[in-house]
Formats: sequence, C-alpha cells, structure tokens
Amino acid sequence: MADETAPSPSTPPRAPAALTAAPGYQVRRLYQAYLAVWIRAVDPTLTGPQFAVLQAVDSAPGHDQRSMASAVALDTSTMADVARRLEKRGLIVRRTAADDGRRKLLYLTEEGERTLHDANSRARRLDERLLEPFGAERREEIVHLLTSLADHWEGLTEDA
Repeated sequence: MADETAPSPSTPPRAPAALTAAPGYQVRRLYQAYLAVWIRAVDPTLTGPQFAVLQAVDSAPGHDQRSMASAVALDTSTMADVARRLEKRGLIVRRTAADDGRRKLLYLTEEGERTLHDANSRARRLDERLLEPFGAERREEIVHLLTSLADHWEGLTEDA
C-alpha cells in the first residue's frame, strides 16, 4: 500500500541517489548553473560558444570555420550558425578562401575586438568566483581534472 501522506508542495523532491551518483548528472548541473551565472556576470547576449569562437579567432585570425569548430569543441553545423550570428552582429567577418570557395576564413572586426576584450575581463572574474572555494593549487588541479575528464569523454565519442 502506498504512503497516503501527501508531500509538502513547498518542499521539492530530492534527486534520487542513483542520479546524484552519475557524473553526467553533476556535469549537467554544473553547466546549467554556469549558464545562469554567465548571463548575469559576463554578457546577457554573448553566449559561451560565441565567446569561445571570438577567443579562437582572436588567437588565430584567418583560419577557416572547420578548424575553428574543432578548436572550440563545436560541430561544424553549430559553428556555421555561431559564425553567421557573430557576423550579423558585426563582431567577425567571414571571407571566402581564395583557393577554395567553400572555405570561410574568420577575422575579428574592431567591434569584435572590443566585445571580446570587455567580455574576457568579466569572464576571468567569473572564473575566479567559480573556483573561489579552492586555493590556487587546488584550482589548477581542478582545471586539470576537468580537462582530463573532457578529453576522456570526447575520446569515448570517437569510439562509439
């Protein structure tokens, strides 16, 4: 017989232990919280993927969309959409490669450089806040562990 005691509507149910023990669940929680704080702390209109593309284009101007997609962990169709949006906002220009009309080479505009500079300083402050509970040595260790985990999980997608 089921328990007939109605749960309190003011108390949300807890996630089951089987769920909270799953690394994917915890990663999703981290990402959801990160998105929410990014909007408030960094930029309400510049998305994380857009910011990553601006960073990559700044560090390697004139590279094509496909190589930039790989550099920022986006699939090529998402990269094309992100690049189109950034171009529409006047933050990058896409030029057709002289040797291959299908390749689009990416460059920051002056507005893109300003936007990246402003967002980058806020993003670095957010990084500090995100890892605030840990000392400098632990922060480096945590970033290393996250990088190792991401590399491993990306490798699993290639095996599938």
